[in-house]
Amino acid sequence: MTQLVFIQKGQAVTDSLTVAEAFGKEHRRVRQDIRELPCSDEFRLHHFVQSDYTNGQGRPTPKYLMTEQGFTMLVMGYTGPKAMEFKERYITEFHRLREQIQTAAVDTSQLSPILQLLIQQEQQQQAIIERQDATDKRVAVIQETILQRDDDWRDKLNGMLNGAARRSGGVFRDLRTRSYEMLESRAKCDLNRRLRNLRDRLQETGATKTKIAETNRLDVIEADPKLKEIYTTIIKELSIGTLT
Repeated sequence: MTQLVFIQKGQAVTDSLTVAEAFGKEHRRVRQDIRELPCSDEFRLHHFVQSDYTNGQGRPTPKYLMTEQGFTMLVMGYTGPKAMEFKERYITEFHRLREQIQTAAVDTSQLSPILQLLIQQEQQQQAIIERQDATDKRVAVIQETILQRDDDWRDKLNGMLNGAARRSGGVFRDLRTRSYEMLESRAKCDLNRRLRNLRDRLQETGATKTKIAETNRLDVIEADPKLKEIYTTIIKELSIGTLT
């Protein structure tokens, strides 16, 4: 998971794309939830700002930046254990960044020139570290989902599916589709939605169009240890089921 809350123009904010990924929702649905909030125009003006990002197809797509108050208003209706977990994480992150902003805003004008210079150097160094951290996180997202594929795991699964297709007289592609449907049923997940969100996130983190286009549902599964374990079991069951 990427950073939930970030600083923009001296304020702690998050955006609709990050919320969609965190709460397991389609981004378009989160945008719709924001548009349908029964809040005043004044509240909406101050706490939701429409922006754009380039999606996985290279097209500009709307998203919303939101303050802590805007986020709180939005997620009031999101329920369930997973939703509560991310609400708590968001609250912690907003609090942490507020303290960081307040610390950075301390008035240094009354300090000696030497102390002011030292503080300025420290702030510049911290900014460099934060930029490097952000870069490292973007690289990590791409590596975890695209570059660090477990080819041995994929080869074994494909081998079992191919064998099952031959023994049953079926088609490999149809068996693969069935395996995805079984995974969605057992894990209560939407692979296509996760894939769209993943491609959007990769676009934001600087992945190339080729890498984004190559991303598929196996990348989504492999990036989530729980899904990977369940899917491996499903493939084994499908393979064993054709031995009888």
